[in-house]
Amino acid sequence: MRVEIAERNFKDVDTAVALALYEDDWSSLSFLEHLEDQAKKILEVEKFKGKEDTVVKLHLVDGQKVRIVYVAGLGKKDRVGQDEWRRAFALCVKRAKKDKVSELYMYAGDKPSYEVSKAVTEGAVLGSYSFDKYKTKKEEDTYEGIKLIYLHQGDPEGVRIGNILAQAQNFARDLVNEPGNVINPVTLAEIAKKLAEENGLECRIYDEEEIKQMGMMALWSVGKGSATPPRFIHIIYRPEGEPKDRIAIVGKGLTFDSGGLNIKTGDYMRTMKMDKSGACAVLGIMKALAQLKPQVEVHGIIGAAENMPSGTAYRPDDIIRAMNGKTIEIDNTDAEGRVTLADALSYASRLRPSRIIDMATLTGACMVALGEYTAGLFTNDDEFGDEILKVSKRTGERMWKLPMDDKRLREKIKKGEGDVLNSGGRYGGAITAAMFLEEFVDEGIKWVHLDIAGPAYTKEEYGYYAKGGTGFGVRTCLEYIMERYS
Repeated sequence: MRVEIAERNFKDVDTAVALALYEDDWSSLSFLEHLEDQAKKILEVEKFKGKEDTVVKLHLVDGQKVRIVYVAGLGKKDRVGQDEWRRAFALCVKRAKKDKVSELYMYAGDKPSYEVSKAVTEGAVLGSYSFDKYKTKKEEDTYEGIKLIYLHQGDPEGVRIGNILAQAQNFARDLVNEPGNVINPVTLAEIAKKLAEENGLECRIYDEEEIKQMGMMALWSVGKGSATPPRFIHIIYRPEGEPKDRIAIVGKGLTFDSGGLNIKTGDYMRTMKMDKSGACAVLGIMKALAQLKPQVEVHGIIGAAENMPSGTAYRPDDIIRAMNGKTIEIDNTDAEGRVTLADALSYASRLRPSRIIDMATLTGACMVALGEYTAGLFTNDDEFGDEILKVSKRTGERMWKLPMDDKRLREKIKKGEGDVLNSGGRYGGAITAAMFLEEFVDEGIKWVHLDIAGPAYTKEEYGYYAKGGTGFGVRTCLEYIMERYS
């Protein structure tokens, strides 16, 4: 589904209509022409105030017809940013979809700006998302979702970019939501290869033997307990002409995490198909880059593995040598994501990028610290970290910077018999995990680590999210790349 631009008067619109109102400015109701007063009266009866994250459905009598209008609240005008526009129209689309509307005409004011057009487009595309491919439909259910959405007088570039970014995020959501019996390390690699072929990208897949030959014993060790072997994925976007820079985006690719020999309990093992969310975000980003064409070389890197218990699984007390030569002592096999990322970050560093961003559903400790809706941001370069934070405020992907300067906390991952321990204990767990990762980023490379354990997957529906994978991080990374390198 995509958003298209249209320019019609209300009387010529033959579909349902969606619009948004501020708490303190209802002037957008003028689009409804002769039905404006009727709409105001119904909104007053419904006690609609224009508060953000509210939506109502109006039935307006127009002669012999009944017109359907969805009205969402934006909040106070002086506090409205891109994400309020994004959420408002996502809620309209969600409500219209529940009502089995097939076409929708959105009004966000006359000639909305690039920023508003992009945000509204993103909200509409994201709000239309559902993952129901495995549900058997009843014969009488012929509804196939909203097929066409129009934005009144939308900015062409804003609509184009909004479509690309939101579709990339939905692509990542689809991958996250696929269960472990569908996406494993081998099939994830096949998806990456197909993505590259379809979008003019370069792609190299390394099998388990090549992984060992390259010295990636950390990734191999985590994956060797599964009947499905690990894969290492390197996908590349190269611009036409001389690139302005080279960067790497690294994603954690645990296609399923049972915990290994330190096995999870049933409640904590449920939904562990989402432990590949970082990898899925990387693939969504690479898909979009092929369409956005920024003037920068981007390397997408994924260490894909399945963490399973068996007679060949890695064990607590094992000491493993990573690709960069450092040894890792295993304290807990359920802290496997950072072990696979050790090799992925080591490999990325060898490419000599100026910047690395890694995304990983890494720690429950980050969720304890920040809640389910906010990612933890860790960095070795405050300026780089602040740039990402600034972009995230526009995209609505909540992030919060956590400290990396506690020397005593860092000592906790240095107390083992190897160079580093893969767990620093319960307290400050998100920080010690980030400190572990930093050991595998070469000096001189700016690095940001996003712990997306909380916002990568949701068990509730809110804003432009449905239950399941969120595709968190896709739009922030893409916006950052566009802002810096376009």
